[in-house]
Amino acid sequence: MRIVKTIAEAQSACARLRREGRILGLVPTMGALHEGHLSLVRAARAASDVVVVSIFVNPTQFGPNEDFSKYPRTFETDCAMLEREGVDLIFAPTVDEMYPAGASTFVVVEGVSDRLDGASRPGHFRGVTTVVSKLFHIIEAHKAFFGQKDAAQVAVLRKMVRDLNFPLKMVVCPIVREGDGLALSSRNRYLSETEREQALVLHRALKAVETAVASGEKSAQRLVEIACAVFAEEPSVRVDYISVVDPDTLEDVPDVTGGALVAVAAFVGATRLIDNILL
Repeated sequence: MRIVKTIAEAQSACARLRREGRILGLVPTMGALHEGHLSLVRAARAASDVVVVSIFVNPTQFGPNEDFSKYPRTFETDCAMLEREGVDLIFAPTVDEMYPAGASTFVVVEGVSDRLDGASRPGHFRGVTTVVSKLFHIIEAHKAFFGQKDAAQVAVLRKMVRDLNFPLKMVVCPIVREGDGLALSSRNRYLSETEREQALVLHRALKAVETAVASGEKSAQRLVEIACAVFAEEPSVRVDYISVVDPDTLEDVPDVTGGALVAVAAFVGATRLIDNILL
């Protein structure tokens, strides 16, 4: 496994691999890796000749009062995990490497970026699309792997790939959960033992929606009410949003007859968590 920290090194290494006819799979991460990330690495390994993982805590996707400074950074542990998974290349640039002095160009996907997490975290997706587009240009992978847990991000990036004609395939992998249903997240490590129990309300709310749909409920408004009733069982958890939307546009839908994404976000203590199901 090779670790590179400059764009020039990454471009050179990946260009050589492409000249050799290798299929490159990219897994973009911010580090603090867990089994969810490793599931993406395994999917990339199964579908690619070479697996490249980026580790970069991207400052432009954090708001001024968010957790950039305390976001977990576990680089050595991450590298050991990735080496065990057979990763070929780690790209771990500094902030100055990715955003040199005077950089003022950003990628914005209008409309869809203002919904769900984009509405709650203004400017968040501008940071995501900018850094991911840079990674796509630097690595020039054939495939890029993302998790369904970040469903809003997936919708934004899919539109960016279409609109900007990136010559790669986006592969979206299922959410990985703990045995009790909690979706894996790097931010779970912020939770106290009590908050960890409270956080299960996100999954319970989604399961209640799923059960209602299986019993014939189609109204989006009614499904939101069902989820709200479950969240009310944990009054210390503050709901950010509960939405039933089109999974591609993130626009609200009146019913789930044609399928839908049910997405939730909530604050458990000071920690903001997200989860979703596809109907």
